[in-house]
Amino acid sequence: MGSATLNRMSRAGLTILAAAALSVVLPLWYGMLTGHVPPPGGDEGASAHIFQLCLASLVPTGLLFLATADWRQPGQAIRRVALPAVLVALALGTVFYLEHVYYASHGFPAPRPGLPLLFIRRVLAAFR
Repeated sequence: MGSATLNRMSRAGLTILAAAALSVVLPLWYGMLTGHVPPPGGDEGASAHIFQLCLASLVPTGLLFLATADWRQPGQAIRRVALPAVLVALALGTVFYLEHVYYASHGFPAPRPGLPLLFIRRVLAAFR
């Protein structure tokens, strides 16, 4: 297999894994908009494990993409990973918002309160 073929396959893998990670957290958007998000429980569930596996699989796939990219045209290589990067940022942003902002504002304690949570609460209180 040539380097270009591996690069195309890894780019497709990045896009598929990033879309899968976003699709797992997409129902949380509806739940947060309607207020039907269940309180945080003990076990995370299958969707959280699928999300974690997608993110963990992005690392070797991304390394393969970087190793096989044509760096004579770096702009083109960066443009090819722009969509997966945006999808991953949306997925991670959704989880961060749910755990650190949504749950805190709806009376659920964050999983591990500490300095970051206190900082976020002070920043949010300053804007009120």
